[in-house]
Amino acid sequence: MSASPPNLHPSETPASADDPRVVAFARLLGVVDRLRGENGCPWDKKQTVATMAKFLVEESYEALEAVERKTDADVAEECGDLLMVIALVARIAQEGQRFDMGTVAHGVSDKLVRRHPHVFGEVVAKDAETVVANWEAIKKEERKDKQEDASALAGVPLALPALQRAARVSSKAVSAGFKWSNAEGALAKVEEEQRELAVALEESGMARDPKAKVSPAQRAAVEHELGDVLLASAFLASYLDLDPEALCRQALTRFEGRFRAMEQDLPGPMSAQTLPVLMAALERAKKAKG
Repeated sequence: MSASPPNLHPSETPASADDPRVVAFARLLGVVDRLRGENGCPWDKKQTVATMAKFLVEESYEALEAVERKTDADVAEECGDLLMVIALVARIAQEGQRFDMGTVAHGVSDKLVRRHPHVFGEVVAKDAETVVANWEAIKKEERKDKQEDASALAGVPLALPALQRAARVSSKAVSAGFKWSNAEGALAKVEEEQRELAVALEESGMARDPKAKVSPAQRAAVEHELGDVLLASAFLASYLDLDPEALCRQALTRFEGRFRAMEQDLPGPMSAQTLPVLMAALERAKKAKG
């Protein structure tokens, strides 16, 4: 199934055929066509849309890591790898007459034009918050027209990492009007959930002994309250305009660095050290590593 010629919005200005970006993209399509062609690569020719799905996830995370930790050259390389996977998926689908890269490109272009009426239409949006609110309202109408889930929380993939998904759900809830006036309300909610967790831990005895024999109901209560603490913390991050997924990754990186430094600082095997010795070494590593 090939894409039909697009009905361009009057204010659209497509890139010219000799634009270096267009030339580079055309080259990529040609390379992918060759890989899938008669004398192409056995591995590439063996793939299906389904087998390529995992590479979409893998390459996305490699691109994310490059953005956070590496150089522009690394970011460009990893984005290229992700683009290659998308191009290959589209080429495979094209061979089955399902859709092609034109369908993908026209579809997302139509969506961008439709969801940016402040750029391609007469709607006025003077700040990012108004843009987001308009975007969510347009998406809600689109889902309604398609008879899809019309909830304000619809459209957040279940497969997202939990903290990232929490951030998206929080953002959608806030855009819909379910919000505190500032981050103080979100912080108070974290503190409330922490108190409820403390009660559940005390009642189960797990605070004193994580391996304590507890009833299924008591363990379920601890799991419930700890989950609420994590969720409330992720929501607080959103109120502070921070990414909880990125914050957790950064905290893990700091901990890993401190832990490795602590290992080098110990007078012997870690298993032979007392907790005060370990904590003192960790504190020294924290001061040294930041």
